[in-house]
Order: sequence, then structure tokens, then C-alpha cells
Amino acid sequence: MPSSIALFMTGAGTGLLAGGASCAAVQGGLLAGAVTRRAADSRKPSAGGPLPAVKPGDLAPVGAFLAGKLASHTVLGALLGTFGKTLQPGPRTQAVLLIIAGALMLLFALDLFGVKAVGRLVPRPPASFGRVVRRSARTTSALTPALVGFATVLVPCGVTLSVELVAITSGSPVAGAAVMAGFVLGTAPLFTVLGHLFRRAAGSVSAHLRSLTGVVVLTVAVWTITSALQAGGWVSFGTDARPAVAAAEPPAGPRAQAASDAPVRSDASGKQILTLTVTDFYETTAFAAKAGVPTELVLRGKDAGGCARAFTIPAMGVREIVKENGDTAVDLGTPKAGTLRFSCAMGMQTGVIDFA
Repeated sequence: MPSSIALFMTGAGTGLLAGGASCAAVQGGLLAGAVTRRAADSRKPSAGGPLPAVKPGDLAPVGAFLAGKLASHTVLGALLGTFGKTLQPGPRTQAVLLIIAGALMLLFALDLFGVKAVGRLVPRPPASFGRVVRRSARTTSALTPALVGFATVLVPCGVTLSVELVAITSGSPVAGAAVMAGFVLGTAPLFTVLGHLFRRAAGSVSAHLRSLTGVVVLTVAVWTITSALQAGGWVSFGTDARPAVAAAEPPAGPRAQAASDAPVRSDASGKQILTLTVTDFYETTAFAAKAGVPTELVLRGKDAGGCARAFTIPAMGVREIVKENGDTAVDLGTPKAGTLRFSCAMGMQTGVIDFA
């Protein structure tokens, strides 16, 4: 299971890079309506005079809107994580869900580019939800921005739906809440500005903004699908060009102790032992090992942190949380000739073991 901190950072990064623009296109008008209507009376110009300057208090409705949005999405993330924990999907099932999330992002990107062929394939919230929320945005109550922000969970943008799938794959209510909270906080810096731009900009400017958003969402979609393919053990990128191999003869004497830390070695019983060092990354990402020999993989944590601790071997259904400092043994049985891929649960750190 990926760490809550890693998922929070993933959610925040997705929100910052893609979510702010994408969600503003769908929800920006709601924020603008709730805020500008409430402030209208206090900011009416005197007869023939200019509009009063913006006061610090005018930003309070924006904060209330985002607070309501944060609350509802965090609760939803916890519920989705609980659902995922009950299902306990394996590494490859999680990878498939991430591929679906990436495919959704791809559809939304094409929709933003104006590709009409995908219009019917793009999931959209029921029109009734949108009407109810928009009607509530017309009131002047002080609580309106917070309530409208809370209700945006019923009017998700495309990237939000994708992050919700990530929350399910987390398999933890805390991790699910973390990824959704991070996502909302990531959208905060750009959300208000972009919302007003989409609401007020001329058609040509709005079209440029939609295209820019499409490029960002498309980039995140490609990254998500690539990570999912690695998390599923179907491909591996960025592995060592020269795999670690065992010495021709086991060392003796003073060199024996040093050999115990070697990436590939054999013990006195003839068992083959592969040692993968785990920090924030995997050190030794390619092994060359013998097939047909009892083999054990040792995950050696050395100040291990982040997603690297959530170690998986998708083809074998192996999932292990690496100790921050210490060894975790994984029995690989007696492997046949072939390639065995491993990765972190999010597909960001990968490696291969070639048995021959």
C-alpha cells in the first residue's frame, strides 16, 4: 500500500498541474456566482463613481468555498479508500484501475481539444445536480460559498474522477482521504483565478485556456498510464543497463562479510539470495540470476521512505511494506527462466530480475 504522504503529494501535484484548470472549467462559475452575488451589495459604486477597492474580507467567501470543497472530498476519499480496503485488489487489479483513470483523463483532454467524437464517451454528472447547485449559488447567505463548495463533490471534473480511482486503489481510508485532500489543496492556488477567467473571458481567450488545460491533462494522462503499466509489471523503464550478477566463486576469509551485502550471492545451503536496497529509491534495479535455483529476495530498508516502501511483484501477487531500517525476506520459490518485474505500488520505482 503506498504511503499516505506519497499519495498526498501525488494528489497535490495532480491538482496543481491539471486539476485547477480542469475543475475551474466545470465549477468556476459556481464559485464566481456565490462570491460575486454575496459581495454585490457592499461593492456597488456610488452614482457615477468607480467600484470600491477590493477589501481583504472579500477573499473570505473564496476560502469558505475551498474549505467546503476540501471537507467533502476528504470524506469521499476516506469512503473510497475503505471500499478499496474491503475489496483488497491485487497489484495488477490496482494497475488496471489506474489505466482506466488515465484513459478517463485522455477522454477529457480530447474533449477539451474539441474532439466531438469523444463527447458522448465523457462521463458527466447528472444535469439535475448541476441545476440544484447553481440555484443554491444565487443566494446571498454567508454560508453559501461553503455549502456550494461542499456540494461540488456532486459535480466532479474529469481529473477528479481519475483521482477518485486512485483513492480506491490506495486500500486505506487514511490514504484515500490524503490523496483527495492533496488534490483539492493542489487546485487552490489557481482555482479562483481560472474560474473567473473561464466565466468572463472572451470566446477566443476561453478557447486558448481550454486548449492549454487539454495539454496539461493529456500529459498527466500519459504519465498515469505509463506508471500503471509499470505497476502492473508489464513494462519497466529506467532499469540499470548492466545487471548485477553473482561472483564466479564465493569469496572466503575477510571478503566473506562484504559479500553478504552483494546484490546476488549464494548461502551455504546453495540458496540464491538477491538483495535490493530500499531508500527513497531502489538501488540495483536489474539482477541477473540463475533459473531453477531456490531464490530469496531480501528487501533491505535503509531510511526507506515514500512509495518505494510499498514493494510489489505483480506477476506473483506479492505486496510488502519494506521496513524503514531492516530486512524483509520474500521467497521467490524456484523460478523458471524468464524476466520477473518488480515496482513500487504506484509504478514510479521499477526493476527486473532476469533468470537464465
